[in-house]
Amino acid sequence: MNQFSGKLLAAALAAASLAAPATAAELIISTGLGQPHMWVAHHMNPFADAIEKGSNGNITFTRFYAGELTSVGRELDALTSGAIQVAAPLLAPYHEGQFPLSDVTQLPTYGTDSPMVTRAFQKLLDSDVELKDGKTFYQYEIADKGIRAWALGATAPYSISTVKKVLKEPGDFQGVPLRAGSAIHTIVLEKLGSTPVTLPGPQAYEALSRGTIEGIIIAISDWPSYSIQQLLRHSITDVSIGHWESYLAVSDAMWNGLTDEQKKLWDETARRIGAENAQMWETNVGVVKEKSIADDGGSFVAVGELSKEMQDHIGKAGAETWFAWIEKTEANGHPAMATAKLYAELIMAEGGKLPEGVAAYLGL
Repeated sequence: MNQFSGKLLAAALAAASLAAPATAAELIISTGLGQPHMWVAHHMNPFADAIEKGSNGNITFTRFYAGELTSVGRELDALTSGAIQVAAPLLAPYHEGQFPLSDVTQLPTYGTDSPMVTRAFQKLLDSDVELKDGKTFYQYEIADKGIRAWALGATAPYSISTVKKVLKEPGDFQGVPLRAGSAIHTIVLEKLGSTPVTLPGPQAYEALSRGTIEGIIIAISDWPSYSIQQLLRHSITDVSIGHWESYLAVSDAMWNGLTDEQKKLWDETARRIGAENAQMWETNVGVVKEKSIADDGGSFVAVGELSKEMQDHIGKAGAETWFAWIEKTEANGHPAMATAKLYAELIMAEGGKLPEGVAAYLGL
């Protein structure tokens, strides 16, 4: 029996073990991401290790990586079908139409970092503020899907980085093909005047190498995950083109099979590891920047060092992205305005700032 077949057999036995409530459980935990990714090396694995240790071995995991059991965007189906018990992570933006409000953290901000956004997003999940039809954010996004969820450590701020093109003035964006990783990134790039090219992260290296795209919106600390640190030379920093957030998610069936003590351990560990993961995302920004400058000739220019025209252009695009996302999501019947307002309040309480005009639009 090869290693993969052995893991599948273990997975089947683990699923069968949940048929009857017990104090001991062997669970299938799966990710569509590779082991070097920050959400695997510094979230999934530390979380699983901590639960196994904290439960004195009563909860153990069979771990699947890099989509060998569940691919990106299929995590919800895998959880609800019982194919897996834990998605680490469940990447909500790849589940088209199923988590319409979870993109809110990708809206542009100033002065935000991963720990700030992680705390704000977990508070959004915990909030008792009703957004629509008596439902809170958690009830609207999570509760009726047969899962339970906690915040991951948010990515570090998404920055605009290019290979050769130096973006100094508003006109420099015109027509430049830049990778967008989400619907909100597409809006931002359109507002900036560039040409958005939608690509998953793993395809970024080839696209940048071949010149299919000139640059990318991505967290600097995530460059090593996709081996693009040697390609990117010019980055605009200190303005966040949002932060990617998503979920550590478990099936209701799994959750209901845990004891109260195990549930308490799980909840506390999920929150702690999420916060620790956030700090790793932020720490890695400095590590990657220093290596890029020393080894690859990379340059990082703070938005405040650019011309006033360029600052205004980026700020205007950021504000218009809030407006466009809210209006489009509201048109689809979802409480985007109430969600954006609540998230904005939480972010400002953490010390973050909104693009000019957004607070007034939200009535803050």
